[in-house]
Amino acid sequence: MKHTSLQIIRDEHASLAAMLQSMRMMVDRGPADNAENFFDVMRAMLFYIDEFPERLHHPKESNLLFPRVAKAVPHVMGTVDRLERDHMHSEKSVRDVQHLLLSWELLGDSRRQAFTDAFKQYVDAYLEHMRLEEEVILPEAEKVLTEADWKELDAAFETNCDPLTGKYPPDPAYDRLFTRIVMRAPAPIGLGS
Repeated sequence: MKHTSLQIIRDEHASLAAMLQSMRMMVDRGPADNAENFFDVMRAMLFYIDEFPERLHHPKESNLLFPRVAKAVPHVMGTVDRLERDHMHSEKSVRDVQHLLLSWELLGDSRRQAFTDAFKQYVDAYLEHMRLEEEVILPEAEKVLTEADWKELDAAFETNCDPLTGKYPPDPAYDRLFTRIVMRAPAPIGLGS
């Protein structure tokens, strides 16, 4: 049986990984002669990460998925502990990166390296976090969770509707944010150069 929550989690991971890779490409290229667009798009992307994964995706994993898998498969508890620590610190981590970006933008190139170093560490940690979820937690969940578990997980994740997965229209409250990201960010996320 196909569980929609698994597909939603994977879709959200894929869109987030694509955004992180787009941001990494932008950081590697730097602001060039369009610093205003560079910083605007980077701020919008970091805000998206703070708004969607932090507030919708992670809490559902922490509150619904991880406890069920850990209870049924105790040998994954070490991985669950690590993922939970990541979730507990992830909101602060994205805000730290946002602050360092603002420092670079407002105080100049003397702050660029601090941002670049922290950003690369943030992206690497995030990608590793998603890899662990997909390679350890999700396969175990598929093996051990009950239909009742899946029904609750599916219902919870179906409310996420992340438009960056390409499957949902933006929530009107976030329409401007997604339009900004899509129109100004480079591929694979956006249409910008």
